[in-house]
Amino acid sequence: MFHQLTDQTMNGSCQGPTSACNYSTNGDALQLPTFSTAAKVRVIITFTLCAVSAVCNLVVLWAAGNGGKRKSHVRILIMNLTVADLLVTFIVMPVDAVWNITVQWQAGDVACRLLMFMKLVAMYSCAFVTVVISLDRQSAILNPLGIREAKRKSKIMLTVAWTMSVILSLPQVGENTFCLLCQSPLYTHMRVLVK
Repeated sequence: MFHQLTDQTMNGSCQGPTSACNYSTNGDALQLPTFSTAAKVRVIITFTLCAVSAVCNLVVLWAAGNGGKRKSHVRILIMNLTVADLLVTFIVMPVDAVWNITVQWQAGDVACRLLMFMKLVAMYSCAFVTVVISLDRQSAILNPLGIREAKRKSKIMLTVAWTMSVILSLPQVGENTFCLLCQSPLYTHMRVLVK
C-alpha cells in the first residue's frame, strides 16, 4: 500500500528547518498511500463478509426472538451474542473498509474517537458475551437442575459483560488519549504531507 520514492525532492512538502519529517527510518522518502489492488481486494472481501454476517445474524436474531412465548436464558444469551456480532458487522467492518477506500482518515478527531469507542465496545462485547455463554454452559453441566439460578446468573453476567465493554472502551473518547485512527503516526505523517 505504500510506495517508496527514490527521489527525495518529490515528497518535500514538509515545512520547517528540517525536511526529514516525511522520510522513513532508513532514509527513503515515503509517498502517500494509494488505493492499491490489495486494498481493493481487502475492501471487497470485507463488504462480502459484512453482507453475509448481516444476513445470517439477522436471521438468527429473528429466529431467537420468535421462537415461542417462553424465552429460555439460552435464547437470551444467543440474542446477546447476535447483537454483539451485529455491532461488529455494522460498525467494525464498514469503518475498516471505508478507511481502506479513503486511504487516510478524513472525518476528524471527534468522529474518530466516537467510532473507535463503538468499535471497541463491539469487539469487547463479542468476547465477553462468548465468555458468559461458556460459563453458563459449564454451570449447566456441573449443576443441570439449577435452571432458576442459571437464569439469574446469566442476567447478572450479561449485565457485567456489557458494562465492562462500555467501561473498557471509555478511555478512547477521553481528551488526552491516543486515537488509533486519527493520531496514529501514519495519519499524523499524512497530515503533515498534505498541508
